[in-house]
Amino acid sequence: MGNCLANSGDGKKTQKKTTSTYKQRNNTYSADYERSVGAKIAVAEKENGESLRTTVAGGGKIVKPNLKMFTLDELKSATRNFRPDTILGEGGFGRVFKGWIDKNTFRPSKVGVGIPVAVKKSSADSLQGLQEWQSEVDFLGKFSHPNLVKLLGYCWEENQFLLVYEYMQKGSLESHLFRSPEPLSWEIRLKIAIGAARGLGFLHTSEKSVIYRDFKSSNILLDGDFNAKLSDFGLAKLGPVNGRSHVTTRIMGTYGYAAPEYMATGHLYVKSDVYGFGVVLLEILTGLIALDQNRPTNEMNLVDFTRGSLSDKKKLKKIMDPGLEEQYSSTAAFLIAQLILKCLESDPKNRPSMEQVLETLEKAQSIKYKPKVKKSRNSVHQKNKRPRDHSTNNHHNNGHSKSQTHSTQ
Repeated sequence: MGNCLANSGDGKKTQKKTTSTYKQRNNTYSADYERSVGAKIAVAEKENGESLRTTVAGGGKIVKPNLKMFTLDELKSATRNFRPDTILGEGGFGRVFKGWIDKNTFRPSKVGVGIPVAVKKSSADSLQGLQEWQSEVDFLGKFSHPNLVKLLGYCWEENQFLLVYEYMQKGSLESHLFRSPEPLSWEIRLKIAIGAARGLGFLHTSEKSVIYRDFKSSNILLDGDFNAKLSDFGLAKLGPVNGRSHVTTRIMGTYGYAAPEYMATGHLYVKSDVYGFGVVLLEILTGLIALDQNRPTNEMNLVDFTRGSLSDKKKLKKIMDPGLEEQYSSTAAFLIAQLILKCLESDPKNRPSMEQVLETLEKAQSIKYKPKVKKSRNSVHQKNKRPRDHSTNNHHNNGHSKSQTHSTQ
């Protein structure tokens, strides 16, 4: 989860009360919750039927839940008893460990044998662990899309809640943007943005629209080919129904990414996610994280700091990530900057849909990058003269134009 926010007052009292009740019911809770989750999964199976149902966005499907129920002993074996050197990361829910299982039976295997998996294990003192665990099972258990992380199974045992996902070799977008010594290329950044847009668009246009509610760079995971997949559905909510524009819910999310109307009122719109997407696009362009208290006061909030530079090409160039070394199309960058401004509109009605966002990103991807070549004084002088050997000059020009032009992927 990262930096989480919650509304004050009654919300905090409710959290404390829930924790106290949970501790008092330690001995009976697992059995009660097992029946509850089992019933939910059974209902989901009945609703979805035996066949896969294809939705409108990019090959995504609503599927019959087919998750393996792991035992705690199996996951201990798969992760070598949750050894510290298997930790992949940590969030509000708990720690994530790397494990190994057989690709056919999903039984634990030796390190390097079978397939690697990511095992998310709730912390004993996690206030959000239970609800987020249930939300992950509910949503990822029935959605399948190339740009959503695949949930393989789950476990609840000894008052511990665990989730087992496919392993993503390249880690998070956040780690590459802000902690990696090797900056991502322009082409890879666009590829990641487009993949994330497809995943979010699928959620928004599924049969019952889903609001992701926590879109941020740390929740965008990357496979070995830098294909982006959305992870962590702990805060996901079903969208509004019966013609309503929003759902009202307790304020949860991450500072710097959460939409202003949601933080102010608790009103959650489908396009509240679009605001968060705009923030991540801004991170991709600048190489700066959304909120950083180590930056000067007027630069702590990335949106506030850079908004005035997005509509001016010269100012935009100054805030672009230096790690790109100007190896990008300025036309494409400006197009994306305009898209960011639309995503960050204060009124959610004025923000684009994710389908429109994806269309703009794909247009930016199609714009070819043509690097500028510094010419020596001698070459400029020669250009002004009639060439003595026409065939040699023509060969030089052709070679130059072909070798120096790169297309985005």
